[in-house]
Amino acid sequence: MDYKYHTINELNHFIFGEAVLGDLQMTDEMFHAVIDNVKILPENSCNRDIRTMRANELLLKLDGAQIVALIEEGYREYDADGNLKHTYEDVTVKPEQYKEKEEVLIGGTIYELQMENGVYSFVIDGTDERTYTLKIAADGDEELWNRFLEL
Repeated sequence: MDYKYHTINELNHFIFGEAVLGDLQMTDEMFHAVIDNVKILPENSCNRDIRTMRANELLLKLDGAQIVALIEEGYREYDADGNLKHTYEDVTVKPEQYKEKEEVLIGGTIYELQMENGVYSFVIDGTDERTYTLKIAADGDEELWNRFLEL
């Protein structure tokens, strides 16, 4: 598919908070995510407006991607009186479970996406009412989309 707009290594010119993960493909060396409700900042090289816009069906590609970790975040369980009943620790998902967890990430809401030292960290509220942190090491990022939408 051809896209009208294309940026390279401009992740910091987008806001992924509150975006929805529409599709996800993770394999060795490849990471592709289709994301809806991505905000495009005025600093973005393709944004000719002087205001924040948004895009649906934005394709995010990470080049040379390697999954560093997929963590199912822990939580605390309380009774009706506010007393702590149980604490569940973070669980590191095993590589053989990635495909299974990929299914609960699709349709989930992204809280944040940050890149630091070549590692992209996604915090995603999965469709199973659990929160996940996905860390991917990559050589760079590409963002592709077709339309600018108003907020």
